[in-house]
Amino acid sequence: MTSSFSPFKAFSLLTLVLAGNTVQAQSGTQTETEKKLQLNTITTAVPFLLIGPDSRAGGLGDGGCASSPDANSIHWNASKLAFAEKKMGLSVSYTPWLRALVPDINLAYLSGYYKAKKDQVFAGSLRYFSLGDITFTDNTGNTIGQFRPNEFALDFAYSRKLAEKFSGGMAARYIFSNLTSGINVAGTATKPGQAFAVDLSGFYHDKEIELGDKKASVSAGFNFSNIGNKMAYSNSGEKDFIPINMRIGGALNMELDKYNTFSFIVDVSKLLVPTPPVYEVDASGNPVIDPGTGKPKIADGKDPDRGVAAGMFGSFSDAPNGFSEELKEFNPSIGMEYWYDNLFAFRVGFFHEDKTKGNREYFTVGAGLRYNVFALDMAYLIPTHVRNPLANTLRFTLMFDFDAFKKQNDGENKTE
Repeated sequence: MTSSFSPFKAFSLLTLVLAGNTVQAQSGTQTETEKKLQLNTITTAVPFLLIGPDSRAGGLGDGGCASSPDANSIHWNASKLAFAEKKMGLSVSYTPWLRALVPDINLAYLSGYYKAKKDQVFAGSLRYFSLGDITFTDNTGNTIGQFRPNEFALDFAYSRKLAEKFSGGMAARYIFSNLTSGINVAGTATKPGQAFAVDLSGFYHDKEIELGDKKASVSAGFNFSNIGNKMAYSNSGEKDFIPINMRIGGALNMELDKYNTFSFIVDVSKLLVPTPPVYEVDASGNPVIDPGTGKPKIADGKDPDRGVAAGMFGSFSDAPNGFSEELKEFNPSIGMEYWYDNLFAFRVGFFHEDKTKGNREYFTVGAGLRYNVFALDMAYLIPTHVRNPLANTLRFTLMFDFDAFKKQNDGENKTE
């Protein structure tokens, strides 16, 4: 679909292109209460990397660091794949984005894995985010071009068991973000943003525990994702952090009887990039420039212009309001999954983000169906506060079980 450069799409592009350049101002008369309630969201380039791509995790409050492994594990924790029970898996996911406002923005995700040996797994995925067709115009409204902004990430992952109950994993990622098709913006030539990143993860799984007279298993995992270089959209523009993220989680799986199984998961995630500081302003509301550096003078917080390593380690202690604000940057997810006879699943979940960090808070519900070689998962999101891009939208994931396909073919051959 072709559309004009609407205010919504302009905001979407500016959010992505200019991510990381948020400026907060503070006057000397601001009270401590006002400071604590001040919106101070963390922005980065290519935020599409943080969108949960599959519907199973989407029904669990976007948590999946320690859930059972499947073909979508690269995004959540690649090390889980070493404990995959199947030889091979493939998954295709489709997520409409902001469907209530525009019809042509979506995220598509293709992922799969292959178990080369009993304790080694190779995997790959492709994530493609399309922002729809946009007609670019100049200040007077004249058309200067038409383009379909898009971004993608190509992943290759390796997972291996390092012990009977523990595995490690690593993923390498190439990120490409083309938002402007090279047009001039305010006299400056633009270019696609590119970055290389890696994920480092670990997973612990113990399936030999009991709760009362019930069989159970516990899992725990961590994933440091998108550790990579900064991204720029012009040769002269500032470079912005990509969404380097820390995720830790745990899961408890319990068999009630032969047919009924419950799983409970908890995830906590945090961006490992600088928190925007609060800048001083003069009586006219203009930023106060530090004569020593030539940059706006910081009233609270730390300078966000840092290297990748410094930004990651400093992200635990750079919030303008100190430790209390740092705690608000941790986002918890909780979820529950019920399986009947390993054929039908029902899921519920909850995600929370502090109101000063974006105020995303929502419940999720989902369902899954396994039939022969195919599996279908669906998820639906219910926001509690602000409008969510996925509100009133069904998400779908289709998975293929090649082991079941092989058994089915073997059975047919024997019958013949």
